[in-house]
Amino acid sequence: MKKQFSHTLEDGQLNMVDVSSKENSLRKAKACGFIRLSAQTLDLIREDKMKKGSVLTTAALAGISAAKQCGYLIPLCHNIPLSKADVTFEMRSNGIEAFGEARCTGPTGVEMEALTAVSVALLTIYDMCKAVDKDMEITEIRLLEKSKEKIITL
Repeated sequence: MKKQFSHTLEDGQLNMVDVSSKENSLRKAKACGFIRLSAQTLDLIREDKMKKGSVLTTAALAGISAAKQCGYLIPLCHNIPLSKADVTFEMRSNGIEAFGEARCTGPTGVEMEALTAVSVALLTIYDMCKAVDKDMEITEIRLLEKSKEKIITL
């Protein structure tokens, strides 16, 4: 039996999945990714001495904004009204790990929004540091978890 992909029709044409018959649920997703940086670049970020400004503040804002625009960036994603989008960072000895979170109440998940938040946050770090670090590498972007919880109404 041939597996049918949700974003293609039997004839191979693209298809945006119809979620209109699905019940609204509380949807959550978390993602992460990593950017390898030199010790010098990490020091500049930590000391807030990059010429373009505060790297982590700018990257967090870029990631949150990207999560909100996911439906416009990825052709078959639904435009989801997010109730929460957030990006946080943890400094490591060899780079920065980014964590993205997205939440909504709706008929479809928010994993693409969490992954997009992390991706754009890391790209923003790359952009802000490219003048001082020629060996940066973005790696390990992945979904950590996703969930849906039934909404109980009284």
